[in-house]
Amino acid sequence: MMDEVTLILYSTEGCHLCEDAEALLYAAQAQYSPLRWTVVDIADDDALFEQYGWLIPVLQAEGGTDELRWPFDKPALDGYLRDAGIVP
Repeated sequence: MMDEVTLILYSTEGCHLCEDAEALLYAAQAQYSPLRWTVVDIADDDALFEQYGWLIPVLQAEGGTDELRWPFDKPALDGYLRDAGIVP
């Protein structure tokens, strides 16, 4: 069994694409039960808003540097999780 991993989902309130991304995460969590994420609202941080404003949703493994930017689907998410060493 894999260790619990925390991902960061850069998002903002009312973003329907961010809701779609989180739905993909919930589906992945059903497959990879230790998978956890934190939603970070970019509207609460000027630097994050400057960095991600039109790019959200963006997913990043906690402590990592690689990002998965929208649009992504289940195969892209699975690939990102494998490439980041989060899942086998």
